Amino acid sequence: MSEFLAYLQLGFEHITDSKGYDHILFIMALCTVYTLVDWKKVIILVTAFTLGHSVTLALATLGFVSVNPDVIELLIPITIVITAAINFSYKDIKSRNRNASQGVNGRYFLALLFGLIHGLGFSNYLRALLGKEADIVNPLLGFNIGLELGQLIIVFIVLTIAFVLVEIVRVARVSWVHILSGIIAGMALSLIINNEFLSTII
Repeated sequence: MSEFLAYLQLGFEHITDSKGYDHILFIMALCTVYTLVDWKKVIILVTAFTLGHSVTLALATLGFVSVNPDVIELLIPITIVITAAINFSYKDIKSRNRNASQGVNGRYFLALLFGLIHGLGFSNYLRALLGKEADIVNPLLGFNIGLELGQLIIVFIVLTIAFVLVEIVRVARVSWVHILSGIIAGMALSLIINNEFLSTII
């Protein structure tokens, strides 16, 4: 149990670590168009992202999948830029009534697909921690649950800030979405430009 809790803490710290903020940026980009009143839609998104990264985290950690870590480190900020860019097509809920469900479905598959890529990034870190450890089931489970707890906290913070600004302060929802998405996209583009692997292939 102590091993499980140790890896749970490591998983939590990994996704909430401000030094490795790429995963935080993606979760923020994914949730930018929502506030606390949209919690049902956010549950769908979080579930999709969880399914995606849980699958590749397990497969890669167990040795069934192997992808160049440098490629993954480049792909992760690309997923952030794409997600943030899609946010710029957001329209206020009042003007998108009939297309609302289609938008949710699209973001669901986006979260699932990009979750697969982020799971490979998580696995690189976890495998470095495990080393030659024989039993990896408990560490894998603990680490994944730690990731989820950290992820939920990030989501809650983003949704709460959005709720306060949009529902209470009455900032235009579209303005909030566009401003935050622009900041996220800019930070992700910086990660892409400074990526060492990219510089070797250009």
